[in-house]
Amino acid sequence: MRSIKSLSTIAVVGLSMLLLPAAASAQKTLTFGGSDAIGSLLDRQNVLFTKLVNERAAGKLKINFIQGEQLGNDQQVIEQMIAGSVHIYGDVLDWYANWVKDFAIMGWGFTFRDVAHLQKFTESAPYQKLADELRAKQGIRILAASATQPRVMFANKPITKLDDISGIKMRVPEIKVYVKLWETLGARPSRLAWAEVFLGLKNGVVDAAEGPVSAAFSAKFHEAAKHVIRTDHIYSSAHITINEKAYQELSPELQQILVAAAKEAVDWARDQSAKETEEVMSKMAAAGATVHKVDITAIQARSQQAVADMEKDGAWSPGLWKAIQEIK
Repeated sequence: MRSIKSLSTIAVVGLSMLLLPAAASAQKTLTFGGSDAIGSLLDRQNVLFTKLVNERAAGKLKINFIQGEQLGNDQQVIEQMIAGSVHIYGDVLDWYANWVKDFAIMGWGFTFRDVAHLQKFTESAPYQKLADELRAKQGIRILAASATQPRVMFANKPITKLDDISGIKMRVPEIKVYVKLWETLGARPSRLAWAEVFLGLKNGVVDAAEGPVSAAFSAKFHEAAKHVIRTDHIYSSAHITINEKAYQELSPELQQILVAAAKEAVDWARDQSAKETEEVMSKMAAAGATVHKVDITAIQARSQQAVADMEKDGAWSPGLWKAIQEIK
């Protein structure tokens, strides 16, 4: 009996020793849902983030980055992140206006004077309040954020003044404030998935579209609509977020790796965008597009005149637009 008992003990101990290395080497995998054109600025930012984390986590954590719109458009990916089936997302902050209304201010035309102004906003108390609300209400933590490129127009005809926008069928993202902005400017907003915009422009489904310079270039908007208009109506942001529950399940070491990699990636996107904007505009011109520098005075005035009505209608909190203008 003793020998049988001893053999059983040895077998249990042996099995435990076999299982220990497997447990010790268990790797956590997080799914990163992409939504940008492959090769675009924010896609490259997200590739960099993935690379940094996978290198620095030393096998303890793996980021599985699914590029393009394989999991759906931005709104659908964010919904999956809230549900927990996607863990990480990185694009522009404006999308969160569908869940935290004050993020809508980032998608209102001419709210920010330039990239530096937007960058200061992402480092301000009003911005931190939005980030805290997003985490508390939707379980989404912003790991890092930065400012990047202006958004410009692509059209099948020259746009040189406010009146030229009147009546055009304009593709806009599925963000309420974007729709309202272009209605305010006289356009007829139309919703198409980002991946469908090229054909929509080429086949006349829409007359015009808009987007960040590098992302639109990667999607070849300039080949489908030969007029590129430097409205610079919105300055885009870059960010990387994570599902809060997934974040809290990680060790402090891995959390620190994620935060550091996210900051490094969005800072790269900011610096790279400064180099790329004019370079990409030149490439569009070289490819046959006509780049128009439009007098935005009337367009900007129309946008700013509507701010009071937007606040009255509850688009964002009263006084937020003014507070942003006071950031120097």
